Amino acid sequence: MQSSRPHNRWIIALSFLVAYILSVFPLPMDWRWLRPEFVALLVIYWVVMMPQHLGVGMAWCAGLVQDVIEGAALGEHALALVVVAYVCQISYQRILNYVIWQQAGLVFVLIGIHQLFCNWVHGLAGYSAPPQVFLVPALISAMLWPLVVPLFDHFRTHFGVT
Repeated sequence: MQSSRPHNRWIIALSFLVAYILSVFPLPMDWRWLRPEFVALLVIYWVVMMPQHLGVGMAWCAGLVQDVIEGAALGEHALALVVVAYVCQISYQRILNYVIWQQAGLVFVLIGIHQLFCNWVHGLAGYSAPPQVFLVPALISAMLWPLVVPLFDHFRTHFGVT
């Protein structure tokens, strides 16, 4: 039987819209490596919190949109986000049992994998990230994780996202 209460999944779409805007917000050239991977953070959050409803398909679509918005090679972020979403989907129960700092460590690894795939595609195209800044976005994203989780938990409970 269907519930009369709305699922309010528009919050998920709105969160991705904000992440896309933040991912292309202009920054000085020296600061571009300090930009967190906002879309990857949201994929991790939403797949871990709603693994029955959101997963690899959502990650693929989010990655394709990110590729188009950022002007990247089509499929670059899609491939990376699918791998990240798959790992999150098969281990979401374990991730939820970790304390926030352990989760942040896992986020560092997952976004590092994302960076690895994106850098691999860049390398195939003839250019890649300098080695000294390759994992900086993963580190910044992991440092943001303890702020992202309570914020989106609040939105999820306040708006009744199910």
